[in-house]
Amino acid sequence: MNGQSQSQYAPAAGVPLIKSPSLRVPRPVELPPDIHPLPDSVTAYFVYPFTLEPHVLTVEASRRSTLAAHAARREAYLKAREDEKERRKREALRRIAPGFEPKATPLVPTKRFSGVPGQPGSSAEGGSQTGEGGGHQRSKSVMEDLVDQLAALDSK
Repeated sequence: MNGQSQSQYAPAAGVPLIKSPSLRVPRPVELPPDIHPLPDSVTAYFVYPFTLEPHVLTVEASRRSTLAAHAARREAYLKAREDEKERRKREALRRIAPGFEPKATPLVPTKRFSGVPGQPGSSAEGGSQTGEGGGHQRSKSVMEDLVDQLAALDSK
């Protein structure tokens, strides 16, 4: 195997290498003679002044209370904003459908008095649509209702 690896690179061994004029080898770094060497132990450099401890704890407590106050104010602002958005949405829905409340039970339509004679539910007929005498009246079609309403408007 050793002979094989030598024979593999043998043709490249005779190729001359050309040095590029734009490249140069950097000079070795020389340390100044007056450099201060590190001591054997650096623990002497790590001294904590415990005199600052009460000040640090006081500042930390005030910082936490400030953060809590900001968080509470932010939550109150977001809740007020959400309530305002909900109020505006309800107002918009009430403009479209007065009396509508999304969280309430569905609205049930009620019959109202119609001043047009000949209309079901008006006082001009005096009875209900099915009749009070036990007989069954024929219900009017939409077209007949429209013709009756137009006739009532013309007569006014």
